[in-house]
Amino acid sequence: MIENVWVSSFKRAVAAVVVMVSCHNLSAGSKPNILWLFSDDHAYQAIGAYGGRFESLDLTPHIDRIAERGMVFDKAYVGNSICAPSRATLLTGKHSHLNGKIDNRVAFNHDQQQFQKILQKKGYQTAMIGKIHLSGKMQGFDYWEVLPGQGKYWDPRFITEKGQTVYKGEHSTDVITRRALNWLKKDRSKDKPFMLMVHYKAPHRHWQPTTRWKKKFSTMTFPEPDTLFDDYEGRGTAAKKQDMSIAHTMGMRGDLKAGKSPRKEELEKTPLTGKALVRWKYQMYMRDYLACIAGVDENIGKLLDHLKATGLDKNTVVMYSSDQGFYLGEHGWFDKRFMYEESFRAPLLVKWPGVIKPGTRNHDMVQNIDYAETFLDIAGVEAPADMQGESLLPLFKGKTPADWRENLYYHYYEYPAVHSVRRHEGVAGKRFKLIRFYGIDVPDGEEWEFYDLKKDPSEMKSEYNNAEYAGQIAALKKELARLKEKYEVVDVPQTHHLRKKKPSNRP
Repeated sequence: MIENVWVSSFKRAVAAVVVMVSCHNLSAGSKPNILWLFSDDHAYQAIGAYGGRFESLDLTPHIDRIAERGMVFDKAYVGNSICAPSRATLLTGKHSHLNGKIDNRVAFNHDQQQFQKILQKKGYQTAMIGKIHLSGKMQGFDYWEVLPGQGKYWDPRFITEKGQTVYKGEHSTDVITRRALNWLKKDRSKDKPFMLMVHYKAPHRHWQPTTRWKKKFSTMTFPEPDTLFDDYEGRGTAAKKQDMSIAHTMGMRGDLKAGKSPRKEELEKTPLTGKALVRWKYQMYMRDYLACIAGVDENIGKLLDHLKATGLDKNTVVMYSSDQGFYLGEHGWFDKRFMYEESFRAPLLVKWPGVIKPGTRNHDMVQNIDYAETFLDIAGVEAPADMQGESLLPLFKGKTPADWRENLYYHYYEYPAVHSVRRHEGVAGKRFKLIRFYGIDVPDGEEWEFYDLKKDPSEMKSEYNNAEYAGQIAALKKELARLKEKYEVVDVPQTHHLRKKKPSNRP
């Protein structure tokens, strides 16, 4: 309310003091806080808000709360479907070939530009708790407490700036949440907005859920995917020669814990072979994997409840995602790496009171190169010109820019290596996808695949040699070249510094 210009000088003085105090308070709370929730290998099809064959099981009620009160992104993807490179992209806003982290083996250069360093300089308090999978000392975080490497589910060891702590008898999902809550309650500065990154190890292989959720899921039966017994007839060498199948790659002991009772007793009582064994392995896999998901969801509920109880929810952007998608038996597979949908596509759910309309869905093509720019934009900070993504802020507000991208670039590098997925790059739009497999162990050094996702959403048959699609294929090849130029893609030589591994977990 504007005061009358004839108000007494005394009232004006009092008003000035009030304004000064208000401005002081706003300086601490006007910029939004950001809570980034991140899991490892969480398939979008294992989240209730995305529907699918698990929808009726109510697996993720707390993650679904984010969807109910915010926005679900139906076309969120990654640029390289593997753990550490995805995390490097998250921090840098750059594709793998520019941030240098092309696979899980090469080192990550922590000295390079990262969004949290910029936020920190602009007055944000920054914290990272959980799994980051980038060896070396973290930079740009006021506080960090991370699992070394892949980390452990049970008795996890965490390292910090000051040393390390082992949490005996505890599960990493519970510890990560408790440490995040501890930071929010005790270590967080009340005079600064915060950026808190909470990264769960779960549900990464070998899927070891907390005892309470393991027990709850121990007798459940789950629906099978339609493509569980895919024979890969419609695809090329890469799909046929991979080593990530439930039938042949998934280990009976390490993955499925069948060396112990009661699973061992069950198999001894009723020996299984062929499709019957695959079906049994799939059910054991889902019991462990989805129990891990339930543990993550339960803990996310604790974080959301804390925000609400303290009033922080009113000025906190909450975002949930995973480092990539994952196969839950589709095509007979587990793991990720491929540019096929289940691996390439990742979950993204965002809640921001007063900005995002509750219960909305977005269908624009977004990618993990966009997240760093989005964090900066939320904070009112301009992103550096060399970051390669786009801020999602306009999409949060329900306004898609006229020039928003129509296609995404993808590149997977880690071969020869575990799971034997050939190197490939490609371009994908909402309907059409073009993939180029290349390098060693690819016939003639190069194979192409093309999919019409409208007619073939499960990507069962490549239409690359179908003359009816010649125009679309030519257009996508041209678009692939354009995107490679735009993103300054360089040739990364294929190396043989690791031996090509043979399948070693056959039952």
